[in-house]
Amino acid sequence: MKDKDRIDLSDMSRRDGRPLSHVENQDLMPLPAPLDDSARERAWIPLTDQAKNRYECLLDDTCAVSVPKPATKAEEDALVRKFLTGLDKLFTRENNWTFLQPLVLSMEHCAKCQTCAEACHIFEASGRNELYRPTYRSEIMRRLYFKYVKHGGMISAWQHGDIEVNWPLVARLIELAYRCNLCRRCAQTCPIGADNGLVAHELRKVFSQEMGIAAKELHDTGSMPQLKVGSSTGMSAEVVKDNIQFIDEETSERTGITVQTPWDVEGADVLLIHNAGEILAWPENPGAFALILNAAGISWTLSSDIAGYDSVNYGLWYDDAQFARVAVKHAEAAKKLKVGKIVLGECGHAHKALSVIADRVLTGDLNIPRESSMTLLRDIVMSGRLKLDPARNDFPVTLHDPCNLVRLMGVVEPQREVVRAICPQFREMEPHGVDNYCCGGGSGFAIMSGHNFPDWRFHVSGRKKLEQVLNAFGDCLDPSIPKYLCAPCSNCKGQFRDMLAYYGLWEQNKILYGGLVELIVNAMTEVKPGFIEWEWH
Repeated sequence: MKDKDRIDLSDMSRRDGRPLSHVENQDLMPLPAPLDDSARERAWIPLTDQAKNRYECLLDDTCAVSVPKPATKAEEDALVRKFLTGLDKLFTRENNWTFLQPLVLSMEHCAKCQTCAEACHIFEASGRNELYRPTYRSEIMRRLYFKYVKHGGMISAWQHGDIEVNWPLVARLIELAYRCNLCRRCAQTCPIGADNGLVAHELRKVFSQEMGIAAKELHDTGSMPQLKVGSSTGMSAEVVKDNIQFIDEETSERTGITVQTPWDVEGADVLLIHNAGEILAWPENPGAFALILNAAGISWTLSSDIAGYDSVNYGLWYDDAQFARVAVKHAEAAKKLKVGKIVLGECGHAHKALSVIADRVLTGDLNIPRESSMTLLRDIVMSGRLKLDPARNDFPVTLHDPCNLVRLMGVVEPQREVVRAICPQFREMEPHGVDNYCCGGGSGFAIMSGHNFPDWRFHVSGRKKLEQVLNAFGDCLDPSIPKYLCAPCSNCKGQFRDMLAYYGLWEQNKILYGGLVELIVNAMTEVKPGFIEWEWH
C-alpha cells in the first residue's frame, strides 16, 4: 500500500514539512482514445525550490493559493487564532445567516456512507486519492466544529473524533479548500443533504474574510479591479466601448448585417450583462448576441456603469462581502437605466450569483427581475422570429452543462431545445443535465495559473470532463471531421481552451469549443455562411 493510500485525518497536523500526498500520472483514472496513449499524457511541472522555500506547499506537490510561510512561531500562532475566530463566526447567525442552516446540517448529520465520494469527479480522476475524498476535508471541519464551536469535552472527542490544531493543519486546509470545484454534485447525491461543496466554500470564506488569504486571481486581480475600475479584466468603460465598437465593425463585415450595440439606453426592456472576458477572448460571442437580439426585435442595452458591463462575481467563490458589493453594483446599474430586466450572458457563475444568491442582498428597489440568456434564446429560436437553416450546423455537436447553470439553477432544457432544433448531429455527453461533471475549471480554477496548478486542473479536476468529451466524439475523432463542443459559459470555455490545447485535441483531433449563440447565428439564413470559423482561439 502506498503512502498516499494511508492518509489519516491526524496527518493534517504533521510537522515534518513533507506534502501529505503525491499525485502521479500512473495513478490517475485512465482516459479513452486517443489519450489512452501514454505518450500524450504530459509530465507535470514540479514546484520550484523557490516556491517550496517561500510558500506553504504541504498538501500535494501543488500550490494554488501561494500562502507565504510565517517567519516565526508567534506568527503561526496568530494565524491559527484568527482561523479559530473565523471558524466560530461561521456558526453565528449574525455573521453567517445566509448559509448557517445547511452548514450546521452538514456538520451534524453526515452518515459517512461515502455516496458523495462516488459522485466526485476529482476523487475518481485522481485514482481515488484519499486526500480528495469529499468527506476528508469535511470531517476535519466537523471535528473542529465539535471541539471549538460546540466546545465538546472528552466524550465529544470520543464520539466525533479529536484533531490537533496547529499551523500546518491550517495551511493544508487553505490549499485543500482549493481542491474542490464547488460543483455540488456531491450534495446532490447525498441522501441526507450534507453539502461538502459548501464546507469547502465556507473554509475559503474564513480564510479570506478573517485571515486575508485568498487566491490572488480571485481577489487581487478579480474582485478588487472590478469594484475599482469596473471589470475583473481591468477594462474601464471607455476601453470596453472601444472594444465593442471594434466587435460591431468586425461582426458587420463578417455577416453582411450592420450591427451597432446600444449603450446606456434608459427604459430598455433588457440590460444584457456579459462576462467581460468574452469581449477580450471571444468577441464573436457578444457580436452574436447583438445580431440575435436585434433580429428578434428586442429592446436592449449595455451599461457603462461600474460592474454594469461585467457579470463576473468572483466573490461567489471565496468571500461573501466581496460578492455582495459586486451584486449591488450590478443591480444599481440596472436601476439607474430603469430597464425591465437583467439578462445574463453566457457565464455560469454569473447566473447563479446574480439570479439566485443575490436574492439575499438585493431587496426593495434593487430586486430587479433577472433572467438567464438560455431561456431568452430558447424563446427567440422556438418562436420562429429567426430564419434558421440547421444544415449550416451539420457537424458533430455536444453540449457541456455548466454546473452553476444546470445543477445549481435547474436551467437544463432551454439550451437543449435550441441545440436539438439547429444541430442535426447533436449528441449528448453521458451523464448530462443535472448529473453532468464539472469542466474542471469551476470555482475559479480556470483563471488560476500560479506555479504548477494548471497541471493539476488538467490532469485531475478536468479529467472526468475530458473523458466525457472524448466519449461523445468517439465515433468521429478523425481530424478531417470538425467537431463543436458547445459550452455556454465563459469560465468553462476558458477551461476547455486551455485543456484542449494542453492535450493537443484541436491540432490532432479537430475539437473546437464555443458558445451557444455562435451556433444560432451560424444557422441564421440572413447571415453570410460560415459565422463559425474553424480556427483556434
